[in-house]
Amino acid sequence: MELLIAIILALIAAIVFSLLGLISGTDETAVMVPLTLIVVLLGAPPVAVFTFFMAAMMSKHLTHAIPTALMGIPGDTMATPMMEHAGFLRRLGMPHIALRKMISGGVIGAFIALPLALIFAWILSPFGSFFQQYSGVIFTLAAILIGYLSKGRWASVLLIIPMAMLYQGLDFISSSTLDKHLSISFFLGIAIGPMLVDLLIASSNSARTQVTKNEMNTYNLAPDRKAWTGFFPNPFKVLSKKQVGDVVGTASISSATFGLSPVGMTSLMGELVGSRKKGQYNKATSSLAAMNGVTESTYIAETIIPLVAFGIPLSPVALGPAQALFNAPPVFTADPVHNLHNLMQPIDFLVYGLIGLLIAALIAYPFSMNYARKATVFIMTRVNQEAIIGMFIGLVIVLSYYEGAVVGTLVTFSVAIVVGLLNRFLGVSVGVQFMIYYGSAWIISILLGF
Repeated sequence: MELLIAIILALIAAIVFSLLGLISGTDETAVMVPLTLIVVLLGAPPVAVFTFFMAAMMSKHLTHAIPTALMGIPGDTMATPMMEHAGFLRRLGMPHIALRKMISGGVIGAFIALPLALIFAWILSPFGSFFQQYSGVIFTLAAILIGYLSKGRWASVLLIIPMAMLYQGLDFISSSTLDKHLSISFFLGIAIGPMLVDLLIASSNSARTQVTKNEMNTYNLAPDRKAWTGFFPNPFKVLSKKQVGDVVGTASISSATFGLSPVGMTSLMGELVGSRKKGQYNKATSSLAAMNGVTESTYIAETIIPLVAFGIPLSPVALGPAQALFNAPPVFTADPVHNLHNLMQPIDFLVYGLIGLLIAALIAYPFSMNYARKATVFIMTRVNQEAIIGMFIGLVIVLSYYEGAVVGTLVTFSVAIVVGLLNRFLGVSVGVQFMIYYGSAWIISILLGF
């Protein structure tokens, strides 16, 4: 029965997130957190929740290549580092080549990363009790490190204590009113912060000029060019042997670096591959294949390693899109640890992870390779991006109200506004905010003796 539910949820995730990947601006955290949370709260078995997430993650990062390659707009945050190489191929009139290389690299990278991430998790698992015992200190140190390495740098570091005060103050007010501590409402607020602020800017007379354009955007789409027979192309034939080797190598390296920024790793691995290639065309195609493989491998590793080894979210992905796998009260909690870490066996992560990836590959890969242009035209002409954003904000309202009624909703939007403004204007990343939130209780207890 669990297997059947897992397959059904993986099919749903693959279809839904394949479509979401086509829509630029659908940030991974903002769309994956609420939908995964709904699956958890509906009572799906732990293995089915994990299968759903794996299929969602892979599908999103396959189809995000479509707007990136064909239209020159990043499908989401992870696609941003690929814009330069994709733009070069688009100017040559070969966006379809860029698309094929990116998607094929993503498929190979995902299946390489899953077993490697489980091996690295097994190596680190003896240290799990240490990480759980000193989680507050670890989160605080991680917030300092990630903040310093982010765009905001010193602003991110200086705001750690004020933001910890804000989180604990809201927690004190909400727990005093509801006689329980909120959790879902806080991380939903952090997740949708940048998205909500974009809508607020558009609704403000004084700030609207920042997002107002006087001319319509125009995009030139190349015609379909199919270079294979049948419905399902072979990714190993789309890439050259050297490019397959590049994807395998970069995916293997990035599968071990679970504590680093996925965007940073994508850029780094792309530069590493590109620096070893001669000719701009070869450099661009090889880099794109490797980079999209790294988007898959980093997300898989940064979900599986902290989940299997520690049970607490200790990576940018675990603190963002995969948050609901660790902490979705009352079903999953990170403190004390009661989540997929102790509800699934290591073999379950391998088996159900492969099921999720396989279903995503069977749906998202041929869809992207065969119908990319038609799907892009439909999305650009028939789907309103603001409506999609509004839909996810509506889901967030439902989930926060479910946890804390009006108080939970107010907490979510209070957090979202502050986080979004800091992210947009000071470069304080969402990952830093999650780290601060989880370390805030320890920070305030040390400073004020609570």
